[in-house]
Amino acid sequence: MIPETKYAKTADGYHVAYQTLGEGSTDIVPIGKYFSNLDHDWNEPGIARRNRVLAELGRLVLFDGRGTGLSDGVRGDRLPTLEERIDDLRAVMDDADSERAVVVAFADAGALSCLFAATYPGRTKALILNNTGPRTAWAPDYPWGMTPEEFQSELEETETRWGSREYAAEIVRGITPERANDEALIEWWASSMRMSASPSAAVALLRMYHEMDVRDVLPAIHVPTLVLASDPAAEESEAMARQIPGALFTHVRSPAPVVMADPEPFFTEIRRFVSRVGEDESDLDRVLETVLFTDIVGSTELAAERGDRAWHDLIERHHGFVRGVIARWRGREMDTAGDGFFAAFDGPARAIRCAQTVVEGVRSMGIEVRAGLHTGECDITDGKVAGITVAIGARIASLAGPSEVLVSRTVRDLVTGSGLDFEDRGEHALKGVPGEWRLYALRSERD
Repeated sequence: MIPETKYAKTADGYHVAYQTLGEGSTDIVPIGKYFSNLDHDWNEPGIARRNRVLAELGRLVLFDGRGTGLSDGVRGDRLPTLEERIDDLRAVMDDADSERAVVVAFADAGALSCLFAATYPGRTKALILNNTGPRTAWAPDYPWGMTPEEFQSELEETETRWGSREYAAEIVRGITPERANDEALIEWWASSMRMSASPSAAVALLRMYHEMDVRDVLPAIHVPTLVLASDPAAEESEAMARQIPGALFTHVRSPAPVVMADPEPFFTEIRRFVSRVGEDESDLDRVLETVLFTDIVGSTELAAERGDRAWHDLIERHHGFVRGVIARWRGREMDTAGDGFFAAFDGPARAIRCAQTVVEGVRSMGIEVRAGLHTGECDITDGKVAGITVAIGARIASLAGPSEVLVSRTVRDLVTGSGLDFEDRGEHALKGVPGEWRLYALRSERD
């Protein structure tokens, strides 16, 4: 019997479909391929078996991300970003009264799951990564990804053959060759595509996932982590595990390129790991944050020009406006020093939108501000954010020009699919920070 479907409402008003199965003190949240349909997934015996095995370990929480399956649809040109998919997961956990969960990633869900675990260690009891990685695109320092030519071919195939039986048959041959003639599985794949997303939505989601890169996030994961991989993905997964502090890596001796093709060896390792996790605590004092620094350009000259009283009134207006914008984009004010602000966000896209709104909004006051952002691991003490990430954010802001929003490469990599566009500003030395840092300037919507 298919579990009852319920709906959680996100902070921005979307309804996200979810189901629960089983019971127990441990919540298990599996996240798989970029498209899904909760009801239809139960028609594939392999997925149904996976769900029931995971439900033996505790209460299983399944969901369709917005824009796919049973959840609210979105415009084809406004598909959810990585940050918004994390918001979907948080909304589902809140609605299901799940304070903490073991997040289990399959297929395309590696980046999303890693970012969630690093940003919300208090909501993540443990992280399990199965044959998945921190990015999907090839790079000189990432030889396991798809080349531009391979990705372009996949995009064309997806747009022109999405949901067809022939396309589904090719997918089945590639991921489960021993079931290449399984007509039921082929039909399930074809109908799953059609019932989960449109061709244009699938193409847009593929583009977003292809542009993701969360390798810089991996060292900020401080929850118990298990990385599992079969032969085709073992080298890539082991490299990922080495970057996650304390992560366990297990090479599952299976020739299957996907978990559903040969699940039992993975289930054995997952059971063992979850039973050991128990009540192990995550390091809640070290989390992933996006820091934003702003300051008024030429403030000293402006203060002298306008006089003390007028300058004081202007600063009051500026501060009131900036505080309102920070609150609107769910940021937290960390400090105010003279004419500048230091704020922290749990999502980089919101932080950029905040900076963009501030830069554009203060022009009506006859002033300009500069802004700088960086995402990285921070120490949290009495609600305050500290550490090298804060220093980097401040240094980046100091390099920004009037009305400019300057971000680190990490920030740019985490906001793919958000509609934000950047101009490469090259590599820079940041005072007191080792190495060279590639920076990017946000293109305004008026450019």
